Amino acid sequence: MTVCSMHIEAFFDNATGTISYVLADTVHGQAAVIDPVLDFEPKSGTLSSRSADNIIDYVRSQGWQVQWILETHAHADHLSAAQHIRHQLGGKVAIGAHIREVQAAFRKIYHFERSFLPDGSQFDHLVEDGEGLPLGQLLLTAMHVPGHTPADMAYRVGDAVFVGDTLFMPDVGTARADFPGGDAATLYQSIHRILDLPIQTRIFVCHDYPPATRAPAWQTTVKDQREHNIHVRDGVSQSEFVQMRTARDATLEMPTLILPSVQVNVRAGKLPPAEEDGRTYVQLPINAFARNEPMPQGVWQKASAHD
Repeated sequence: MTVCSMHIEAFFDNATGTISYVLADTVHGQAAVIDPVLDFEPKSGTLSSRSADNIIDYVRSQGWQVQWILETHAHADHLSAAQHIRHQLGGKVAIGAHIREVQAAFRKIYHFERSFLPDGSQFDHLVEDGEGLPLGQLLLTAMHVPGHTPADMAYRVGDAVFVGDTLFMPDVGTARADFPGGDAATLYQSIHRILDLPIQTRIFVCHDYPPATRAPAWQTTVKDQREHNIHVRDGVSQSEFVQMRTARDATLEMPTLILPSVQVNVRAGKLPPAEEDGRTYVQLPINAFARNEPMPQGVWQKASAHD
């Protein structure tokens, strides 16, 4: 009988509340990195790789070979370090096949270069619902769980499932559903696809925004979620959830890093092409996510000959 040992190591990024993971078959020395973070300081526009380098150092210390760099979705709260990880450790960058829909939506928001195509070709592999991804003797099964975005994917392996932003810890609740292509009813259905797994299934979340009464956490179970999740515990109907989620989303600010993050993350973590001066720029589309805010009069007028 083949012996297989699964190990999960979590890395919490305090700046964005993101949890990245290293999943490994320790017997065969094969690893996957899930949702790695590239550090971005928005006030100065400074990129750094401190968070990703912690992952790289850990994988190297274990002597593992990275096979996959898995994105649960195109994140709106941090830039992906997928390309930095890939450059240092190898591996294929993969995301759900519905990323094409996300790319098409944001291509309209950003003034992308003409060569950018919303066909998913920026990624090494597009994952389909139910597809199995081999990792040593482990097999990750992809679960399409849209609602937060059209492309959200959970990855199930053994008694564990990595759910991205679909679910948070029980006392935090669930992801928002007001991004382009998001839908609260679809999110509810996706969540229940996860909650229909065996009750002892371990759930690993992608973010935690803990109350002051506890430290950051990222592992829970189907049982805990069904009994205690403040948004979708057993007994909460779809209509009740949609009403709550819609009302709550209307009060939420956009994530601090959504504008720089999405235009990088739909490119599989690649920065936009450099301009003629050799610099790379991210765009700040005006009023792209404004909620019924009128544009101040005169700002669209062209400068006069006297300006």
